[in-house]
Amino acid sequence: MPADKSAPQDKNLAERERQLEAAVSQIERTFGKGAIMRLGTGERATVEAIPTGSLSLDLALGVGGVPRGRITEIYGAESSGKTTLALQVIAEAQRRGGLALFIDAEHALDTEYARALGVDIDRLY
Repeated sequence: MPADKSAPQDKNLAERERQLEAAVSQIERTFGKGAIMRLGTGERATVEAIPTGSLSLDLALGVGGVPRGRITEIYGAESSGKTTLALQVIAEAQRRGGLALFIDAEHALDTEYARALGVDIDRLY
């Protein structure tokens, strides 16, 4: 009768799970409880979102827009609408009483265009 080969695999799996649990514990100590979790377990956080002005994009993002209280990077090719999208989200955040920060690394923000999209320039950081 052939030998049972599952025992070494089970031992390997148990060791990997122990190492994974140790890594999760270290991450939680460093970054706080909830910084990392096993999907499908525990409580799911409800993420409040700021609509982008594009229903299809809001649906694609999975939470109804840009997650509130998070840093969001918008990336894309030149003239692909990154600034317009950012300004639309900022305008919506301001309409909802929120604050927004726009980092203009290119020093090219057109304040008149921002106003036309509904951004309150006086409340923009």
